[in-house]
Amino acid sequence: MRASAGLTQILRFEAERFSMSTILVTGATGYLGSHTLVALHQAGFHVVALDNFCNSQPEVLRRVQRICGAAPDFYQADIRDRAALDRIFQQHQIDAVIHFAALKSVGASLAQPLEYYQNNLTGTLILLEAMQHAKVRRMVFSSSATVYREADGQAITEDDPLAPNNPYGRSKLMAEQVMRDIAENQADWHIVLLRYFNPVGAHPSGLIGEDPGTIPNNLWPYISQVAAGERAELNVFGGDYPTVDGTGVRDYLHVVDLAEAHVKAIDVLATEEPIIALNLGTGQGYSVLQVIQAFSAISGKTIPYRIVARRAGDLACCYADPSVAKRRLGWTASKTLEDMCRDSWRWQQQNPNGYS
Repeated sequence: MRASAGLTQILRFEAERFSMSTILVTGATGYLGSHTLVALHQAGFHVVALDNFCNSQPEVLRRVQRICGAAPDFYQADIRDRAALDRIFQQHQIDAVIHFAALKSVGASLAQPLEYYQNNLTGTLILLEAMQHAKVRRMVFSSSATVYREADGQAITEDDPLAPNNPYGRSKLMAEQVMRDIAENQADWHIVLLRYFNPVGAHPSGLIGEDPGTIPNNLWPYISQVAAGERAELNVFGGDYPTVDGTGVRDYLHVVDLAEAHVKAIDVLATEEPIIALNLGTGQGYSVLQVIQAFSAISGKTIPYRIVARRAGDLACCYADPSVAKRRLGWTASKTLEDMCRDSWRWQQQNPNGYS
């Protein structure tokens, strides 16, 4: 009996996955990387992990081991260290790379543009050179929705104009362009560009989550700290936007959903297409006040806030059209706003000082 076309496709992907069993993850102990380590382990991949701990701590590896029952092969190294990368590729038969390692603060990129281009762009170039030398030509790249031109109030698709307005976003777009030039002009390269919207939440175990280290730049950890009484109140930037309640609306995505998308993206590397860009989001936006209300209900805490002047460059509304990711990856975000709040609050309660 002949297998159906759909079954044949599934079997081919499973065969590719079996033969593509070792994944190098850069920036592996960061917020997104650590959750992806868990997702890869649960999917049966062998993981080789790399990080320089510039924005993370070794404790993350111990937490990942507690969740998974095993730790990845880990190397403390910088992606700009070509000799270290060459040693890793020599010691392991790497089949694909998931590349997270990057600096990611929009505000810091404005103050330190050279540092951002050096790390995010030069580091990516050196990694790609090492991959090419080792004949490893499959990559899942951690990009960002900041690569898009400001588009207020409508779902952003992968075909929308690309025009970031800050060095962080430009460093991501430049890296994307380098990869596109390579994939479209050299044989055997296969790259998936994942453009994230707003990852939030934490692993349901409460063992790994977002640790900003200093004053949080992002809404979710700041709300968590206000709910815990570590900060007096939350500043809400702008209360007169044309939205449901006057506050800014964003597309928040649970970090566990995001990690699972990376596992799905490895399957796409088995296709013939050299490069593809995919939005990762829920396709639904929530206002700041809606997030505050949901977090307050989950935590049982009153969250004091004060509406202050808008910040320059902020949009009223920004959310993804994730339909291409659904079609190409077979992936949709499954976690709800309540899940995001619940897991963030659990992480905050169990780790009031982060990983310290």
